[in-house]
Amino acid sequence: MSQPLDTIIIGAGTAGLAALREVRKRTERYLIVNEGPWGTTCARVGCMPSKALIEAANAFHRRHTFEEFGLRGASALTADLPAVLQRVRDLRDDFVAGALKATSELGSAQMSGRATLLGPHSVDIDGTAYATRSLIIATGSRPSVPEEWLAFGDRMLTTDTLFEQSTLGPRIAVIGMGPIGVEISQALARLGLQVAAFTTGDTLAGLSDPVLNAELTALLKQEMVLHMGAEAQLREVPGGIEVTSGNNRVVVDQVIAAMGRVPNIQYLGLETLGVPLDQRGMPTVNPQTQQIGDLPVFLAGDANTHAPLLHEAADEGHIAGMNALADTPTRFQRRTPLGIVFCDPNIATVGQRFADMDPAHTVTGTASFDNQGRARTAQQNHGRICIHADQATGRLQGAEMCAPQGEHMAHLLALAIQQKLTVHDLLGMPFYHPTLEEGLRTALRDTARQLPQGRESDLATCTAIGVAALE
Repeated sequence: MSQPLDTIIIGAGTAGLAALREVRKRTERYLIVNEGPWGTTCARVGCMPSKALIEAANAFHRRHTFEEFGLRGASALTADLPAVLQRVRDLRDDFVAGALKATSELGSAQMSGRATLLGPHSVDIDGTAYATRSLIIATGSRPSVPEEWLAFGDRMLTTDTLFEQSTLGPRIAVIGMGPIGVEISQALARLGLQVAAFTTGDTLAGLSDPVLNAELTALLKQEMVLHMGAEAQLREVPGGIEVTSGNNRVVVDQVIAAMGRVPNIQYLGLETLGVPLDQRGMPTVNPQTQQIGDLPVFLAGDANTHAPLLHEAADEGHIAGMNALADTPTRFQRRTPLGIVFCDPNIATVGQRFADMDPAHTVTGTASFDNQGRARTAQQNHGRICIHADQATGRLQGAEMCAPQGEHMAHLLALAIQQKLTVHDLLGMPFYHPTLEEGLRTALRDTARQLPQGRESDLATCTAIGVAALE
């Protein structure tokens, strides 16, 4: 075994690259090893190709509003699905090329291969043992697919394979309606495919507010067949794959498994660390240090299942990269939770979720976009926003929304929550007219009505005029 390295990074996704950036500032004695394709899950099969598909779908879907705008001839528009998917791949390849530059000049410090832990200070890479003072595990995740479904071969798709298809059959089933399932099913429906979506639960896209969940359910049912509350069963039949759920049955050409992702920790050798593992084989990880127990081992990104989001993975890689080479790990204050689903309308959760609130100490303000001025001009007048505040202090606690361009309002609320602002603080800030953000102000005003009044000299007390065109 060679002289110990200062650290070995296992995995070159977002978390691994963020860790690498910090490690390279502190030492030249490191190694980054990756099994499978380089270029990050986000760039290759996740955030970026899915958004390219969604943008094409939304652009084509806008034709349904043209007559109301006074624009004629929309019925002549068609979607060239092979061309749509080719553009997705072209953009994807460009994003991947950018990610690959982060490791392109590392020389012998970069390796492709399978890493297996031999303990907290030793890693086997394809039969060769490497000693190290610390370890950073950032092995990412993979789509969850029941093993028996693999018998359907290339007709069983995941986000890892969807974007590689040159085209798709006209009938698609999407199994699982979490954030990924909702995004993909709506996009394919808007591109003209017959989509049947299935979920065992009664909530969609990670929402916990029943009012918003009902709103999203009704909107999605206008665009696809949606079956909820029963497990989907698959079997081969003449003409395709039969999907049944309760009393519902559909035959499709292809199935997309969108039932979440599982961490890539199987066969990694975590049992050699000598710490307790849960029933999934996962050790306890400190979210503020990314450390496993008191070992010089750090688990970051999707591999630890904390929050499978790129910005969280980047933060965790940063924390792990700094702490792996520190004498004493630093405890980092994590950012306000923020999750966005890029369906239309956007779904977003900020701060504390509705399901985790104490109703005895929380007030909730809400606003609908059905009659909101700017939303009506764009024919995007659907959806709702709910804002939660502490009843005693008025401090913003969290929000959930199903709202047009909600991604932007979610960011404003995340900034406000992280700064510990109150509802009155936010109402005292400028809101321009006419914008969708005025809908956010309406929800804040509804929240404020349930709180003690602010100072009379404070513009936060400037209430609505009562004219839709001016609000």
